This record gives sequence, C-alpha cells and structure tokens, in this order.
Amino acid sequence: MGEFSNKLIAILNEKLEVGVALNALAHMVVGLGASVEKKEDLRLTNYADADGNSHANISEIPFVVLKARNSNQIRQLRQALIQNNVKFVDFTNTMTIGTYQEQIERSRQTKEADLEYYGIAIFGDWNIVSELTKKFSLWK
Repeated sequence: MGEFSNKLIAILNEKLEVGVALNALAHMVVGLGASVEKKEDLRLTNYADADGNSHANISEIPFVVLKARNSNQIRQLRQALIQNNVKFVDFTNTMTIGTYQEQIERSRQTKEADLEYYGIAIFGDWNIVSELTKKFSLWK
C-alpha cells in the first residue's frame, strides 16, 4: 500500500470520443471531491513554484485513469463498489445533451439496466479499490 491509505481512480468507457470522456471525467471528479466528507483524506496540497506562485488543492495521492471495455464492465464495478461501501460518482448517457433539467428528467425516466455508463470515479480504501479495479488497463 505504501504511504497512502486511500486510492483515487477513474475508469472511462473506451468507446467514448475523447471530448465526451473528458467531459464525463470532469463532472465525476467535481462530484467525487465534493462528496468526500473529510477533505484531509484527499491530501490536498499547495504546490508552490520557484517564483512563489501557488498551485493549490492538488492531491498528493496518485490519480490513475483506467479504461473499461464497455458500459457493462462499469456497471458491474459499480455494483461491487456499492457492496464494498466504496465512495464513487458515475456518469451516464442520460447526463448529456440538453439542459441539466432535461438531463435530470431523462435520467429519471431511464431504468438502470438501460443506462450507458460513460465512466466512474472512485475514492476509497487503497486495498479494496486496488482489488476491484485490477482487471482494468490504463487509459491511453
């Protein structure tokens, strides 16, 4: 485990266009950061450069981005995260196109089995998260 007790991972559906994947990642990371109750667990640090400029709130924890072969692989991981009580934020196809109100309504009308998962961002116990995500490869 090393010096970190928690792990930060994002997994993106490899079938997505890069712009769509980055949009999903941005939304998930904002939500994940906001949902962590003890902010000190994120190990946010102020990185200062040689000119004295501040580059604040960067996590000391490595943040690894992995890829999933498809939506179902993310769906199965999501269920495992729920079973292991690991914090996560996911992003689906219903969360795109139109206003946020239209996205909320589209999500409300879509059964979970019909959702296409674009990605999932995870923060939790290093060993549990490592075990649950070991079958995913690096996003390239």
